[in-house]
Amino acid sequence: MKVELNALERNKTWSLITLPPGKKVVNCIWVYLTKFRVDGSNKARLVANGFTQTKRIDFFETFSPVVKLTTVRFLLSVAKS
Repeated sequence: MKVELNALERNKTWSLITLPPGKKVVNCIWVYLTKFRVDGSNKARLVANGFTQTKRIDFFETFSPVVKLTTVRFLLSVAKS
């Protein structure tokens, strides 16, 4: 877990700020995934509990950049032509 936190700070993925007045903190949990590596290390991930948020109060829109493999294949075939 400390390795993951250090990596987040080193990559400047996020920064600590003071909580604005009238706002609440979204809870988070650590999720551990066991990887079958030679050194036997575990992968940790910090996940926000999004279900504690209220639409139009805590957030206004959501965006998840996801690309399907079929879309990538189609774009590559168009670019090849």
